[in-house]
Amino acid sequence: MARILIVGCGCRGRELAASLVAEGHAVRGTTRATARLPAIEAVGAEAVLADPDRLATVTAHLQGIGVLCWLMGTAEGAPDAVAALHGPRLESMLETLVDTHVRGMVYEGAGSAPSALLAEGAEAVRRAGATFRMPTEVVGRDPADHGAWRDEMTAAVGRILTA
Repeated sequence: MARILIVGCGCRGRELAASLVAEGHAVRGTTRATARLPAIEAVGAEAVLADPDRLATVTAHLQGIGVLCWLMGTAEGAPDAVAALHGPRLESMLETLVDTHVRGMVYEGAGSAPSALLAEGAEAVRRAGATFRMPTEVVGRDPADHGAWRDEMTAAVGRILTA
């Protein structure tokens, strides 16, 4: 059993959480909104408030985490804010992980975000994996296909844990 942190535990994140819980993992899911906490808890995950735009709110929940899932492929908001989630925020998070016991990261590399941003994020994750010798996975499955996306994300977590 491992502890997984899902950053961006909305509708698809909850599907992933339920799949990982069913495999026996302890899952912690983040949301920016207090009103969404019960929905995360309903799938058997620990729900926490955290905002990927403010990384300190995320890093506060890394204790005991083995794998971090960064689900920002369909993040909405101002273009600059969305770009930061696949660029500077993501890169800062990757650098922060080096000084923790987090074993690896799974990045959602597909979604409604601009393809150039997703490609930039995927490259940052791969580069960090090579530089820091940290297992990483980039999942390019279209999140609109919920079942196939969930299965691929679950498999990616499994590969990180066995790397």
